[in-house]
Amino acid sequence: MYKWVVHYVKTCEICQRVKPSGHASAPLQSLPVPADCWKSMSLDFVFGLPVDDKGNTGILVFVCRLSKMVHLAPVRDKVTGKQAAQLFLDSVFRYHGLPETIVSDRDPRFTVDDVNCGHPQTDGQTERVNRVLEDTLRSICAEAPRSWSD
Repeated sequence: MYKWVVHYVKTCEICQRVKPSGHASAPLQSLPVPADCWKSMSLDFVFGLPVDDKGNTGILVFVCRLSKMVHLAPVRDKVTGKQAAQLFLDSVFRYHGLPETIVSDRDPRFTVDDVNCGHPQTDGQTERVNRVLEDTLRSICAEAPRSWSD
């Protein structure tokens, strides 16, 4: 009976359609290791934070892909690409110069129709930083929900 069930499930078209895939739908693509600190960086937004005294509800996260150093910039919910670029200049460029590559999750604020993205995939590194940041901010917001950005 067991062999019959296994055979039936393996050959059943409906079973095959609803069965979860045992592997990723696309192969993972690794990014090259940067040659030096801040030559390659990743960036992402974290939103859903309580409104602080300055009207900020999110954070723009900049991460060096080699050293894992992080710069954070508080942002409002309706931050534009131009404002994000200014935050990049103030938070990263003034200290580390211009990176050779920038990896993002293709947030609409970062994408432009005329730009060809050399690395459309994300490296997951910024997502990991975001998880740690969110855990830390939960603790801070519990104590001082209006001043988390200080």
